[in-house]
Amino acid sequence: MTKGNTTIVNGKNLILSIVLNVLITTAQIIGGLISGSLSLLSDALHNFTDVISLVISYVAHRLTGKKASAHMTFGYKRAEIIAAFINAITLVVIAIFLIIEAIRRFSEPQIIDSNLVIWLSGIAILANGFSVLLLKKDAKRNLNMKSAYLHLFTDMLASVAVLLGGILMKFFGWFWVDSILTFLIAVYLIFVGWDLLRTSTKMLMLFTPEHIDIKEIVREVHKLPKVGKLHHIHVWHLNDDELHLEAHLDFKENIDLESFNIVLECIEAVLQEKFGINHITIQPEYNKIDPKDTIVQD
Repeated sequence: MTKGNTTIVNGKNLILSIVLNVLITTAQIIGGLISGSLSLLSDALHNFTDVISLVISYVAHRLTGKKASAHMTFGYKRAEIIAAFINAITLVVIAIFLIIEAIRRFSEPQIIDSNLVIWLSGIAILANGFSVLLLKKDAKRNLNMKSAYLHLFTDMLASVAVLLGGILMKFFGWFWVDSILTFLIAVYLIFVGWDLLRTSTKMLMLFTPEHIDIKEIVREVHKLPKVGKLHHIHVWHLNDDELHLEAHLDFKENIDLESFNIVLECIEAVLQEKFGINHITIQPEYNKIDPKDTIVQD
């Protein structure tokens, strides 16, 4: 569901997911301590980060809806990008901690109450699976929701691994499986967390989006009548919904403002249609002496 250029996401689904994960985390911590299962405790720790990430995502989601003001001309539109960045870092840090602990535990395997591991991991699968379904639709259109979705999805997969481990421990007595599963879960966390961290970092650093070809933008704009050279170009994501471009544009003749408006409308139509750029700021110039490079360091 969209409204103008802004994606509307469902904050109520986040609240429900938070409640479910609080219950799961509490049960798994108690169960992990009683059973002695590191994989169950690691899953509980991951669930705890889910709670934190979901709370951060919800707060960021609410902040994004606040109106801009003279003191904050963009409002809080970047809050969700910051939330995604924080969530990605937590995934990677926790994964590193789990890898270290899994290696230590592998050399000293412990007897584990496999029945408790099986029951609690099964409950976690159902609860996390339901939360994943709640956020799946919004995750396709919003980076913040994607970060929350990934936390829940990876935790559901982790719970599946813990369940399989519990079954192997129960029927074969392979208690070392607990450490192996913890290690594999952690490696997967690094894999998904790193991709999210890379994407959110690029957006925070105002990097040119990967799908944007600056040279192609210049070629398309230069096809328009009266246009001279497009230069001093910046393209960046403000958030998931807003892709901005600002540039200087030389004209071949000293046109009036009405003529400029016509050219500007053509530029806006081309950039929106071909590149998805929906916020365009053009500085018109005629015989102005300034750097004419496509990219100019301010």
